[in-house]
Amino acid sequence: MTETYTLSRRVRLFRWLVRPAFRGLFHVFGPVRVTGVEHVPRKGAYLIVMNHISMYDPPFITAFWPVAPEGVGAVDIWQRKGQSTLVRYYGGIAIHRGEYDRQVIEKLIAVLDSGRPLLISPEGRRSHAPGMLRAQPGVAFLAEKAGVPIVPVGIVGTTDDYLQRALHGKRPRLEMHIGAPFRLDSTHDSGLARRIVRQRNADRIMLNIAALLPPDYQGVYADDSILTAETGQ
Repeated sequence: MTETYTLSRRVRLFRWLVRPAFRGLFHVFGPVRVTGVEHVPRKGAYLIVMNHISMYDPPFITAFWPVAPEGVGAVDIWQRKGQSTLVRYYGGIAIHRGEYDRQVIEKLIAVLDSGRPLLISPEGRRSHAPGMLRAQPGVAFLAEKAGVPIVPVGIVGTTDDYLQRALHGKRPRLEMHIGAPFRLDSTHDSGLARRIVRQRNADRIMLNIAALLPPDYQGVYADDSILTAETGQ
């Protein structure tokens, strides 16, 4: 039976209060530039996929996105002081890195079935530096199962030292570049062939993000040669 996804009144109230508060903070800390808002679907479910540098990426996107998206984060965030409070009250969805959890997958599908946008990092972890890391195939699996559009987002400036630089008056610049939605072809292969196709689809997602970023942020996706690389696990 398909899980039904709903938001509590507390979560809705928290988002209503915290999103404008974070927008204000980011503007106080430094200049903010957001491009491509016209690409955001006006209705229906979709996946928001981003490059993931630091802990500042999710609050930056959720603060400036036209609507409050649902968000996925590694379970260890729920153990960190400060961050855990924010993700719990926001209504974030915890996942275990590199593990297949049927209940979590069903919840993510339920989010999308409810017509809500879902924010996810294909890398599955923070890079702690501008260069992009190799994507995990899970994002392609989710996109295939849900059959929704994918909206790529390139984030610039959210380095680990962002807050420190802001508090020292350096006014670091943040940029969010939103690309046009696209879809992936589903795979009818099985076994190793299916895993290879999903990894390549995950790489295609990342290449769409890389196209929105400056060269020093593109990392292993500086060109499309990764699509021809060996994709064995």
